[in-house]
Amino acid sequence: MIDEREVIRVDEEGPGEEGAEEGAEEGAEEGAEEGIEIPLSRVDPELLQRMLEAFVTREWCDGDGDPEARIGQVLRQLQAGRAKIVYDFRTESWNIVERR
Repeated sequence: MIDEREVIRVDEEGPGEEGAEEGAEEGAEEGAEEGIEIPLSRVDPELLQRMLEAFVTREWCDGDGDPEARIGQVLRQLQAGRAKIVYDFRTESWNIVERR
């Protein structure tokens, strides 16, 4: 059973997210993400730690809770395949999103 506190809170994926894993699609809607999934195994552990810290700081700005515990929650979701790291070519940014 998944504890509700374990669920990643992120913005909804854009309409182009389905195509993100396969690369940018021609004729994609304006505002849609145009990117790829970054396999967890390809991310350097030190970089991953910094990404998790930035994500937790950005997504949980309410100040409640232990940041290290939240980092652990997000990491477990990535390792279990319930979340993924995506890079958006259009905005040149990355995000951690729930897998659908």
